[in-house]
Amino acid sequence: MERTKTLKTCDGYYSKCEDMLREKKEGETQRLVKAIVVLLRNTTWRCGKLERLIVRHLGRSHINLGRPEMPVKEMLQSFKVTGKKKNEFLDAIRRLERRNIVRILNLVN
Repeated sequence: MERTKTLKTCDGYYSKCEDMLREKKEGETQRLVKAIVVLLRNTTWRCGKLERLIVRHLGRSHINLGRPEMPVKEMLQSFKVTGKKKNEFLDAIRRLERRNIVRILNLVN
């Protein structure tokens, strides 16, 4: 039985594709943690509770001090999220970027 085409076979083994996807997602998450989030629009229409908290935090953190931007790592520390909550937080930031409410600026090493 060939295990490279299916994600999970009937005998419970995962394929190489699954491992590659897992490594890609971990790298993407680490890149997002090192990024900076910039608030573009101060609107929370059709957003969930976590998205509203993020937008409010970005808006209030730098009132009258230039662009409302903050590193994701600093936001994670101020919201005190770890584990599964951290993943939900990063997903909320991605959703806000998809709605053009924030922009994620990756830092280049």
